[in-house]
Formats: sequence, C-alpha cells, structure tokens
Amino acid sequence: MKPIESVEFKTKDQLYKFMNIKLTGLIGDETDWLANLSNASALFWLLIKDINWVGFYLVKQDELVLGPFQGKPACVRLAHGKGVCGTAWAEDSVQLVSNVHDFPGHIACDGASNSEIVLPIHADGKVVAVLDIDSPHLNRFDEEDKAGLLKVVALLEKYVDWATVCK
Repeated sequence: MKPIESVEFKTKDQLYKFMNIKLTGLIGDETDWLANLSNASALFWLLIKDINWVGFYLVKQDELVLGPFQGKPACVRLAHGKGVCGTAWAEDSVQLVSNVHDFPGHIACDGASNSEIVLPIHADGKVVAVLDIDSPHLNRFDEEDKAGLLKVVALLEKYVDWATVCK
C-alpha cells in the first residue's frame, strides 16, 4: 500500500473526496479538539500540493490565536478584520486570494507565501476559527479548491467540539 502522501489524484474533486474520507476516519470518533485539529492539519499538509503553510486560527475573545498547523512558525495573534484571516472572520466569508501582495493589509508571516485561501469555521451560527492555507505559488487556489475545502470545513464543524476549543 502506498503512503498517503504519494497518492496521486487526477482531479481536485478526487483529492477532496479522498481527504474527506481520511479526515472522517481520523476525527470521527475522537473527542479531543487538539488531537483532531492537529491530525487535520497534518493530513492537509500531506495531501494538498504546492503549499507552504496550513493550519488553524482560533477565535479567543476578540482576536484569532494560532492553533495547530504545519509549516514555518507563524504569527500568534491576529486582529479582527486585519489581514486575510481577520477579514475572513470579520466578513464571515471565504477569502480566495490569488496574489497576497495585492491584498490590502496582508500580514506576511512567511515572506514566501504568494497566494492564500482562508475559510471560516462555524459553531452555533458564529465563526469560531479559520482554516488558513498558504502557497508560494501565485494563483494556487481556485473555485474547485474552495468548494472542496468547504466540504472539509463542514466535517470539522460536525466533529470538533468547538465549545471546548473557544473558551
């Protein structure tokens, strides 16, 4: 059997279907939020090609605080409405940024990042975290990535006990 990181996909749809199956297997029966988000970030790191950072920022009071991730050390705290992650939180909308250098107020935690996608994660109707994925390539993410990652986020919303995360 091939290691998970060497599995090849013909389409992004195949990638995200595979990712959802693997993610459900990893977090579906686990109750610890830290273990679940850690395994999720590791899985994404292994499966999503051409990225240099993937992880979570958690809403803690009035800011986003760094959660489990894969990649270089990152900014620890991000303000509401600031940068790509803070904007995703403030606007409660996916931020699909083809060139981060054109994004007003972009916060460069890793100078090698050139494109980014950030997806809000919800519990009880409010944003409780964001999934942040960076790439060193311009235009790395597209609508197919957005659609696939929204399904991934739906699994995180379903299986992670967000009430214990955001205390």
